[in-house]
Amino acid sequence: MTKKLTPERINQWVEKIINNKNIFNAVLRVENEDRSFIHTAAAGDISPDSKYFIASTTKLYVTAVLLRLMEENKISLDDKLGKHLPDEMVHGLHVFKGTDYSQELRVLHLLSNTSGIPDYFFHKQPDGKTAADALIAGQDQPWHLEKTLEVVKTLNPRFKFGTKAAYSDTNYQLLGRIIENITGKPIADVFHEFIFEPLNLQNTYAYQDPNDTSPARFYYGSQSTWLPIYMTSVTVEGGIVSTAEESAKVLRAFFNGELFPKERIESLKKWRMLFSPGVFYFGIGLEKMWIPWIVSPFKPIGEVLGFWGQTSALSFYNPKTGLYFTGTANQFNGKGHQAIGNVIFKCIKAAL
Repeated sequence: MTKKLTPERINQWVEKIINNKNIFNAVLRVENEDRSFIHTAAAGDISPDSKYFIASTTKLYVTAVLLRLMEENKISLDDKLGKHLPDEMVHGLHVFKGTDYSQELRVLHLLSNTSGIPDYFFHKQPDGKTAADALIAGQDQPWHLEKTLEVVKTLNPRFKFGTKAAYSDTNYQLLGRIIENITGKPIADVFHEFIFEPLNLQNTYAYQDPNDTSPARFYYGSQSTWLPIYMTSVTVEGGIVSTAEESAKVLRAFFNGELFPKERIESLKKWRMLFSPGVFYFGIGLEKMWIPWIVSPFKPIGEVLGFWGQTSALSFYNPKTGLYFTGTANQFNGKGHQAIGNVIFKCIKAAL
């Protein structure tokens, strides 16, 4: 590890994040592969050991669970959805230009975001509003799968399945029900059995009690947002609470073979560029940061693999430097992603 990457420099970079207008807290943990360097920096109204919603980085945990089930021959990416979901749930899910392709959808299309199924969260409904609009406005409400499907079946698919990619939380709600049907257990229990318990995580859990106020609040601009009812209903797509330290433990386990054979990682790298949030590539249950050439023109950064969350929560690994990054800026509007992403790039460049 180069001497240019120091705790002091990381502290300074993270402190600057909260100077960004409307970013009120940030925490970032940086570890290297042999654990000779471990540091957690925090700024604003959050501490290094604070609990926070990991948001869509939860989806990395879904990938781990599905790869484990694949190892047990309980599911295949080629399985049609009808093998694991009831007909009434699948029917009418993907009607494109008058043809119902729903029975052709496969697990792969969900996990790679190539299903074309609209994202219930950001897709405009007939009244011009989105679920996100209502939630940001303070209308805390649950979004279970049945409610999601009632909405998305009235919407047109983004494209014919398998031809493009578009981020959709609906895909993950469906994957969650598939996992529940295969295991016979609620997704919260599956996460506990497959990940939390084996890794001995003491401060990581699926958020299920609306009265639990321990997770740090996230913001939309300057507006503090607290949506406990919603967060209890979206466990599989973003409802895990954790700390930067324990998120790093899961991230390590994901990439070093503790949760599934690490050889499977390469098979996930079927990249398509996506544009929400920010600019990144989506593979099969795995994301890769898009890195402009100008960031490090003379020392290529290499792959930065993992997952973003809508609240700027993150879990990323850079194989070239062997650095793991976890944390959050708890900002919903995209500025947090940019600010904390820039710190990650600075850390990697310092370590090259």
